[in-house]
Amino acid sequence: MKQIYSTLLLLVLLIFPSLLFATEPESVDRVPAIRGVVYDETDTPLASATVQIEGTTIGTTTNSEGRFILRNLARKVYKINVSFVGYVTQTRTVDLTSRSVAQLSFTLLPDDNLLSTVEVFGERYKQPKKLDAITRMPLRPSEQIQSISVISEKSITEQGALTVTDVARNVPGVTLFGSYGGVRESMSIRGYRGVPILKNGVRIDSDFRTGSALSEMQGVESIQVIKGSAAVTQGIGNDLGSAGGVINVVTKTPKFTNEGEVSLRAGSWGLFRPTFDVQSVLDKNQTIAFRMNGAFERSDNYRPVIHSNRVYINPSLEWRPDDKTSVTIEMDYLNDNRTPYTSSVNLSKDTEENLYDMPHNKFLGFKNDNVNNKTLTYAARITRQLTDNISVRAAYFGSSYKVDNTSTSVKTVVNKEYNMRRRTISRSLRDDRNSTFQLDFIGRDIFTGPVKHTFQLGFDYKNTDLSITNYTPVNIDTINVLAPSISNVLPVAVKFVPETPVESNSSSYGIMAQEVMTFNKYIKAILGLRYSYISSQDGTSAGPTTGDAWNPMLGIMLTPIKNINLFGSYTTTTSLLHAARRMENGDEIGPSKTRQFEVGIKSDWLNNRLRFNLTYFDILTKNLSYSTYHPGTTQPTGYFDKAGSLKRKGIETELSGSILENLQVMMGYAYLDAKYENSPAFKNGSAPMNTPKHTANGWIQYRFDKGVLKRLSAGIGVYFVGKRPVNDFAIKPDGHGSMTNEKPFDMPGYTTINAQLAYSIHKFTARVYLNNLFDALGYNSYYRGGYINQIDPRNFSAVISYHF
Repeated sequence: MKQIYSTLLLLVLLIFPSLLFATEPESVDRVPAIRGVVYDETDTPLASATVQIEGTTIGTTTNSEGRFILRNLARKVYKINVSFVGYVTQTRTVDLTSRSVAQLSFTLLPDDNLLSTVEVFGERYKQPKKLDAITRMPLRPSEQIQSISVISEKSITEQGALTVTDVARNVPGVTLFGSYGGVRESMSIRGYRGVPILKNGVRIDSDFRTGSALSEMQGVESIQVIKGSAAVTQGIGNDLGSAGGVINVVTKTPKFTNEGEVSLRAGSWGLFRPTFDVQSVLDKNQTIAFRMNGAFERSDNYRPVIHSNRVYINPSLEWRPDDKTSVTIEMDYLNDNRTPYTSSVNLSKDTEENLYDMPHNKFLGFKNDNVNNKTLTYAARITRQLTDNISVRAAYFGSSYKVDNTSTSVKTVVNKEYNMRRRTISRSLRDDRNSTFQLDFIGRDIFTGPVKHTFQLGFDYKNTDLSITNYTPVNIDTINVLAPSISNVLPVAVKFVPETPVESNSSSYGIMAQEVMTFNKYIKAILGLRYSYISSQDGTSAGPTTGDAWNPMLGIMLTPIKNINLFGSYTTTTSLLHAARRMENGDEIGPSKTRQFEVGIKSDWLNNRLRFNLTYFDILTKNLSYSTYHPGTTQPTGYFDKAGSLKRKGIETELSGSILENLQVMMGYAYLDAKYENSPAFKNGSAPMNTPKHTANGWIQYRFDKGVLKRLSAGIGVYFVGKRPVNDFAIKPDGHGSMTNEKPFDMPGYTTINAQLAYSIHKFTARVYLNNLFDALGYNSYYRGGYINQIDPRNFSAVISYHF
């Protein structure tokens, strides 16, 4: 307890200068002036809002922090009008007859009759909704020291994206690690497999490998990606991908409008997908709004037997009792059934690439195979503006993730004949419950002399309860995968025998402080510090395992030109996942620590329509560990040893936004050099599994606004994933049956090209999606787990929507 109090004291002292002088100095002007700040409905500063004195030509626009000042005024009463495109104009009366300075605060609300400009990254000048759930700071991506990419609902719709993978491929450096038979989405960032995928800032799947659950795009407002360490806000990084970043799936909430949309999509392999999205303001004072999204989907596959169906619903309610308070309650539920499958096997040993291009009329599993995912998330958030500069935010998030998985494996080779495979059927149950509470105290635009401060002091508590029940696998038969016909009917009745359920629990808390100090229009300094504590226990341990960690964040941002920010940062991530493991001498392995350096450019162009970012990163993960085995065997000793380090460095560049008002682009390229160093377990200089050196993406969307083609739009996208090793180059046994001292083969790279056409007339819009236009062949894999999954071949779909 004493340690907790010491931690709290240190973090308060970190921002004490800001709190001590938490006032904005009065103007020393003798001539009257009006100062103020303008926010949007989410309490985000509105840049470039127009501020005008009614009946005069006196006016100005707000700066990037939403602030303005009108000087050299007379001592009389004024009416101040504040306006911004897409928002209702506000008017305020100000009496300067008896004072020199007036301080004003405006909160603009969306106008039902006006459309705010939405780019591929979201709305201009605004912080994306719920970005503060993962950054905990009221700043736009270009103002953050971290590398952040946002893909908006607009882009999701234009590309017809149905999965997180479809969306995230628009972010350089983000790839699909593996789909585990087409039933999960395990994503990689900067070569870190299984980065956490969050829903509104809270995790759903607590598996440290984070082969994350599927998500439904109908309820998604944006996908937000933080690349690199996010330990200051996310805490102890026990997931394999924690140091690589996080992907946040943001669901839709009310926008205080009365509108809706229904759509129907149909396409290849029997795709049938109706959706709806309706929202309404519930009272005449516009203080309560409700929104409901929903979808149903069923589809077959280009292979026999395989099919899927799902039902999704996403209700939300927002209440604004006054102009300083907002309360949001939301929930989303997905019930998904689909057939797990393997698309290929390798017909040679693991050093040689000999992937079987399996005919589309062949399926290697059984008709009984099915994975049922039931995912429920819910949240309640409240934000209160205490003063013009101080606010408090509290949020509770919860999730329930239940999986019933019955699937067939053909991983085992029989008699070293690689076309002969043993078919084994297995079943497992998973009940994963997670909750998070966040509390933030936020100060914005607070001055100590000439220095402006934006800071956050926060606390969070997370809890996970997990239950896993595996059933003893059953060997069914041996098949020749090259045979022209393979039975998909179980030859015998299967009765699964449950093993002892494995129960585990973990809880953690974190206390953090972040500070952005603006010295002048050219220089900002960013400071952050977090203390985290975790306690975990499973059914096999004698008691809880505990640990703690400190993680700093340091950065500087230089703005030599108004629209260009140069930045550099240092961050760390601490993993305690294997810290308590014992070595043969009795010592503990200890924490694994990752340190990261980043430098780069963040820039806005063409009145913030276009954004260009360039980042160089250098990441080093130390104190990896591995299980040791008795010499000459694959029998574990029960001890562990240190496995050296893993170094990653590379560049990422992206261009997104509108080059012209009717021409939008999203382009990116990433280069990654990842290799093991000083390792007794892995070949030095080798790359970790599924880590491509090169990835690239490009999407161009053009809207015709003149002539006979007016209201027609067309888009084309190109996506490239380079070759990557299918497994780690191990020189010691790894417990997965992987070969040792031999280089695994590389999974071939591939390029896909997609296209889209859309036409709008009145309230109707019709779209046609053409995916993998040139029928490229490519695979994702978790090879050592027996999963090789082909990307979908050429397919088409069409959707018609009605907006009301």
